[in-house]
Amino acid sequence: MAKDITRNEPAPGRRLDLFDAMRADLDRVFDRFERGWPALSGLGLPRFGETGGLAAKLDVREEENRIVIEADLPGVAEKDVAVTFADGVLTIKGERKDEREEKKDNYHIAERSFGRFERSLRLPDGIDENAIEANFDQGVLKVVAPKRPEALKAEKRIEIKKPVA
Repeated sequence: MAKDITRNEPAPGRRLDLFDAMRADLDRVFDRFERGWPALSGLGLPRFGETGGLAAKLDVREEENRIVIEADLPGVAEKDVAVTFADGVLTIKGERKDEREEKKDNYHIAERSFGRFERSLRLPDGIDENAIEANFDQGVLKVVAPKRPEALKAEKRIEIKKPVA
């Protein structure tokens, strides 16, 4: 079998360096693109991945006394979403189920779609795990993770010194 010379793979016995790894990652991205990306739904719903999973889009921001995570989950019911926190990792899981059926005299449409998603992110040390709150409103999940008081005071200013000649 002939070797594909268009791929940037290390020669036998040569160590894989950072640039080779980056090239390999880019090659995988372009391979997926050549095979065709999954189509976007005409209903403005999030894109589905190759595994059929729903990609939950997250906005994460750190404020002075808390971390705020917002996830856009259109088409997902509140009862189908779970938020957990363990060992410093916040996990958002859920499933979207959508069924539509329309019958008229001259046509019948029946559409079903579903997808599961799971997103995890490590939160910084100092989060008060007993005070984490989540609410769900009109397809947007908002999770607020307050910092413990001692974490707020943990910042220490470092003096900048002139270099010794």
